[in-house]
Amino acid sequence: MEIQQLKQLAYKIEDEMKREFEEVSDFILNNPELGGKEYISSEYLTHKIKEYGFEITYPYLGIETAFRAELGDDEGPTICFLSEYDALPGYGQNNDEVAHACGHNWIAASTLGACVVLSKLKQHFKGKIVLMGTPAEETIGYKYDLVENGAFNDIDIAFQMHIESENNINCKSLAMDSIEFEFTGVASHAASHPHKGINALDSVNLMFAGVNALRQHVKSDVRIHGIITNGGQAANIVPEKAVCQYYIRATERKYLEEVTQKVINCAKGASLMTGAKLSYKNFENPFDNIINVKTLQDITKKNLQEVGIVDFLEGADGPTGSTDIGNVSQVCPTMYTELKLDVSPMVYVHDKEFLKYLDTPSAYDILHKSIKSMVTSSLEIYLDRELLKKIKAEF
Repeated sequence: MEIQQLKQLAYKIEDEMKREFEEVSDFILNNPELGGKEYISSEYLTHKIKEYGFEITYPYLGIETAFRAELGDDEGPTICFLSEYDALPGYGQNNDEVAHACGHNWIAASTLGACVVLSKLKQHFKGKIVLMGTPAEETIGYKYDLVENGAFNDIDIAFQMHIESENNINCKSLAMDSIEFEFTGVASHAASHPHKGINALDSVNLMFAGVNALRQHVKSDVRIHGIITNGGQAANIVPEKAVCQYYIRATERKYLEEVTQKVINCAKGASLMTGAKLSYKNFENPFDNIINVKTLQDITKKNLQEVGIVDFLEGADGPTGSTDIGNVSQVCPTMYTELKLDVSPMVYVHDKEFLKYLDTPSAYDILHKSIKSMVTSSLEIYLDRELLKKIKAEF
């Protein structure tokens, strides 16, 4: 069967199954769980994909809510779809509810949908289809652990799409280090015996001053932002312990490592000035910047255009944060795409207003378009070995 005929068949299959994929999105939306605790979501997704003949490894590589589902053979490319299903805290009337304010329910449905449609076309191509469940993107970033433990060693191409405020084929993400600094001093009465104390909070304040001075002497792509998580227990006690956390970001990992060392040096200087002892650690996994592959971008853009997504962000940068997908892109060609939620006025991810639109026709419309475009982009790669060679050479 010719590729265009196969694409039309893929569209037809997706159209026939669209309500099932919407139900997947709705189920995850209505059962929100924090990162690393996505027990309901991961079990649901593995049971669902198993219905279509996929072999399941769950839990996967020692991560309780990670999984790998695969179907196919080793006679062609192995294409992986990255599923996310963790939600965010801080929503509801009292800011005490967990909710999918980043649309990971939609990601779970779109990646599962792409795998299911491809499974129904498997007789037409050689290769393997993989759905990989990757927990805690918003916090710990378990894709880092999966990469480190070899989960992507046999993956030729990885795909994921995400709801955002623009259609963006050339997404960027900043490499990021997450470091917690703890200063330990000596407690004393702040009025009667202040000279006997060593103020750990002073160390944190001096560190913040040092980091703020550093901002003038780093490249413009650098972002450094921190909070104090422990500043003492009472105003009349010299704080014995103080803790702060920093996210440190830059466009590329190599330069980020230089900046991170400078931030650490600010902490060391603060420790020297006050006499408080310093310890520090990564409180979340390090994230790498996304590596884009132009040939893979061109294929995906063409197939998005064929399903009606045409207004791409051109000549400007979209939102830039950090994601553990960057780590995946360092080890295999990865296509990460952002698709616009077509509502007015525009709502943005992590905003509580965003929650109103995740089970609406607009969200469902781009869900189906994302599935179709990931499927058809994959079909081109499965069927054209030279295309895969070109992507890998470019990568």
